[in-house]
Formats: sequence, structure tokens, C-alpha cells
Amino acid sequence: MFIDTVLSPPEIDLLHQRDLGATTCVVFDVLRATSSMITALANGATEIFPVTTIDEARSLKKKNPGALLGGERHGDRIDGFDLGNSPLEYRTLAATRIITTTTNGTVALRACERARRVLVGALLNMDALTSLLKAEQPENVLLVCAGTFRETALEDVFAAGMLCASFPEAAWSDAARVADSVFRAHEGDALRCLQESKNGRALAAKNRADDVAWCARGSIYATVGEMRDGIVRKI
Repeated sequence: MFIDTVLSPPEIDLLHQRDLGATTCVVFDVLRATSSMITALANGATEIFPVTTIDEARSLKKKNPGALLGGERHGDRIDGFDLGNSPLEYRTLAATRIITTTTNGTVALRACERARRVLVGALLNMDALTSLLKAEQPENVLLVCAGTFRETALEDVFAAGMLCASFPEAAWSDAARVADSVFRAHEGDALRCLQESKNGRALAAKNRADDVAWCARGSIYATVGEMRDGIVRKI
């Protein structure tokens, strides 16, 4: 197994130039998109449609009137949407299908759509994700850190490094070694890592510290989401 890591949004922009046909991508947007998706899938959601724009979400809603609209811009719920991007909102759902758009997470997922497999990763499902990869032993794994706007996000790199650390026998790219180093620097205190991250501090400033604490919880769900044909479903 060879593990590589995409550490920032500018690198995500270049994924369309790469041949991902033999690659399993794991997308991390720990604060908060992928954490919300895993929470939703573990609590009754059957299909999640990640889209890149608000207009695309609203257009898809017209074709799926029973679906919930979820997502954020600048961390806040989009006007007229049923849900924001807080994972706490996704523990009790009024419908099983969700259309979602976020600043970075859904963009990162869609950028990987030509990969052999696209998995949804978070701290919430790390053990399940690791177990799946150990069972399947894909030849190439690409850990995609969604980031924040155009910047690297500490919490995403931390999560990628945690996954790397579970595969010491694998071949790693230098970027994967960077992620592992970030994980080692914060090992044993995921909550503090998330709290000290730029996103964590921004969420706390908006009275959303509970979101940060939830996203820092380790492996509370044995749920892995996979995106196929633009739809995320529980494996």
C-alpha cells in the first residue's frame, strides 16, 4: 500500500489532472462537513448528495422535494436551508435523504469522483475506516484534507496523520509523513488539537464549541460512507 496526502485546497484543485482510477480517496473535513455526514449516516440518513454550489443544491431539491437541504457558507446555515453544518443537527433527521453544500468539504469530495473509491472520513469513524482499509489493502490511498477556504486545516491533517499511523508498514509520501508528524505532535489530545485549530477557535467564537467537542470524539460510529455517482451511502 502507498499512502499519499493532499494537504490543502490548491492541491485539491489539481486532482482532475491525476489518474485516480486505481486510488482509494479518503476525504477529511473534520470541522465539520464529513463529521456531519458520518453522524447523519449513523442516524438514519440513507443518501447524501454533496454538491459544490448553492444553486446546484436548490436545483437538485426541485428534483428531490422530500430531501433536506443542508450546508453552510462562512460557517453559517444557508438562508432557506433545513440544516446547517453542525453534526449535532444530524443526529435527529426528518428525512433520510440530504442535499448538502459546504465551503470545502463537498468540493473536496466531488474533486475525487473519478477515483476507484471515495470514502468519507472523520475522527468519529476512524476505527471503522482503518478496519476497512486493512481488510481491502488498496494499492494506492490518497488522504484528502479539505482545508478551510484556500488554507490547510490543522484538524484535517491531524486526522490524516492518525490514519497513516495505523499503517506503519505502508509506503508513505513526504506529505503523508507531514500528516503523521502533525498527528504525533497532538497524539492523545484530539480535543485540544481541534480547539486550538483556526476552525476550532472560529467555531468557539460563534458559540459552537459543542460542535468541536463532538467532532473530536474518537470512533464512536462503526460507519463508513462511500460516494458513488455523486451520492454518499453507508457501506
